Amino acid sequence: MRSILITGCNRGLGLGLVQHLTQLPNPPENIFATCRDVSKAKALQEISRTKNNVHIIEVDLTDFNSYDRVVNEVNAKVGNEGLNVLFNNAGMATKFTRLGMVKMEQLTETYLVNTVVPIMFTKAFLPLLKKAADGKKGMGIHRAAVINMSSIIGSIAENSMGGFYPYRCSKTALNAATKSMSIDLEDDGILVACMHPGWVKTDMGGTSAPLDIDKSVGDMIKLLPTLTEKHNGCFLQHDGKILPW
Repeated sequence: MRSILITGCNRGLGLGLVQHLTQLPNPPENIFATCRDVSKAKALQEISRTKNNVHIIEVDLTDFNSYDRVVNEVNAKVGNEGLNVLFNNAGMATKFTRLGMVKMEQLTETYLVNTVVPIMFTKAFLPLLKKAADGKKGMGIHRAAVINMSSIIGSIAENSMGGFYPYRCSKTALNAATKSMSIDLEDDGILVACMHPGWVKTDMGGTSAPLDIDKSVGDMIKLLPTLTEKHNGCFLQHDGKILPW
């Protein structure tokens, strides 16, 4: 993969993905990392100062009118090669919410960030993804791929706890969108899958989580080059296990 764009890189898994990618023996030529406020992304700034292949793009992803600018910034770097990988990582979570406590604002805001944004952002980048896929064979990150960061909480089959209405419903909807994308983009040679990073010690996952960022991200970075046609439209765990919808 020559280029990758990762959303939500100011901290957590997004920042971890950028860090691990820069440490690969053959890192991507261009790593685009989005964040809402560059001034608050100190660690990301430090990486970009020492790694000239890391490009920070400041954008509020709920500002859909800004997408053309972001696409143009990426296009200016990748040119005719297009964008190999779009990793829709940015998201938000709400606290454990039982039905009697859930608020309409929680549902609509979480759905906007976790579902609507990845769909619309992918739509905006289709021309660059198609450009990267054109003329190549097979499916995978060598060609073009969209990876949507999901969660096992979005699995209907694995729901044994209830609650989590805003987060759970938004990730289930993202899984459904991922499956549709995988069908719609198959003829263009663009692989689409959703990924569960595990329960990770982040601001979102909390301190009780069994996985640290390095382990989760390290697994995902190892998994990405192994993705082929058989993974198109799949719900994958960080270690490659296929998860139930």
